[in-house]
Amino acid sequence: MKNYINIRPLKSSEIESWQIISRQTFRETFATFNTEENMSLYLANNLSFRKLQDEYNDLQSEVFVTEVNEEVIGYLKVNHTKDRKTLEIERIYVLKDFHGQGVGQLLLDKAIAIAKNKNIHLIWLGVWERNPRAIRFYEKNGFVPYGSHVFKLGNDEQRDVLMRLTI
Repeated sequence: MKNYINIRPLKSSEIESWQIISRQTFRETFATFNTEENMSLYLANNLSFRKLQDEYNDLQSEVFVTEVNEEVIGYLKVNHTKDRKTLEIERIYVLKDFHGQGVGQLLLDKAIAIAKNKNIHLIWLGVWERNPRAIRFYEKNGFVPYGSHVFKLGNDEQRDVLMRLTI
């Protein structure tokens, strides 16, 4: 029997579990390529309970979790620009055990549906230049590179490729 995948808004009572999944998926994705010191600094500064609570309460942001059999296996975080003309996909993270099972695609489809529902025609995101799997995923879905910006992981300044999708 195929597992049922559910996507739903994060509840305010679930910020602690969001922090756990955030830290786990971030470590699974980036720990191999970064020092423990920089990983620890990033997690402490960017994925602390307080920081995630502030993100959750930001009226320009939305967070959705994805579940299999009521177990959270990933999440999507999107940000609306103040003028509501573009949508940023800030994070799509899925537990490593669920990679290749279409979960990331479902979360991306959710972001696109949000944009269409709000009459937004441009979605953008930043993806680490050393994450070719993610870059291919976004390119397969019609995203095109248009620039770059610095992403600070601890004390390490890294380069993110900026990608956009016109819908």
